[in-house]
Amino acid sequence: MKRLIIPFILFVLLIMEGVALELLPVSLVTGDIVIVPHWILAFLVMMAIFYDRENTYMSILYGVIFGLLIDVVYTGVLGVYMFTYAVVIYIVHNLTKLLHANIFGVIVLGIVGLLLAEISINVVFSFVGLSEMKWSTYLLYRMLPTVLANLLFLLLLYPITYKWLVNWQQDDLRGKSVYL
Repeated sequence: MKRLIIPFILFVLLIMEGVALELLPVSLVTGDIVIVPHWILAFLVMMAIFYDRENTYMSILYGVIFGLLIDVVYTGVLGVYMFTYAVVIYIVHNLTKLLHANIFGVIVLGIVGLLLAEISINVVFSFVGLSEMKWSTYLLYRMLPTVLANLLFLLLLYPITYKWLVNWQQDDLRGKSVYL
């Protein structure tokens, strides 16, 4: 049963990302500001910090799988989120060696991950022709609100999940597998 916990959490986050904007006030959603929930990325950042060890890459694997699911369900271009989440989580995984696994490290790595993901996704969508926003407009009306909203979600997620992830890592070290 423990093997299904992390994929189940990620699957619930995938579903919740689709209804996240319905939970916000109407004045925020109907204005010029665009907020894109990256809740799966936020959980994967936490997973890369607190669950993965130096030689394990489960968060990257889940980034590929659930990035592909985001592509299939929410976007019209396959591979954008899959590639972006995998690369961003790989970078965050390698940066965990430089920072302590505490709230400040989570904030810094969360901001880095969200910025890299947003920029990568916008570059690909601009190249394909799905996004035609000027960079100044994009930074002000999409990137900044998206990063702030997802950082708030990451801060709400932190006290709930970091103990779970650390305990699951310890269970994994003892031979009790939590992942697929």
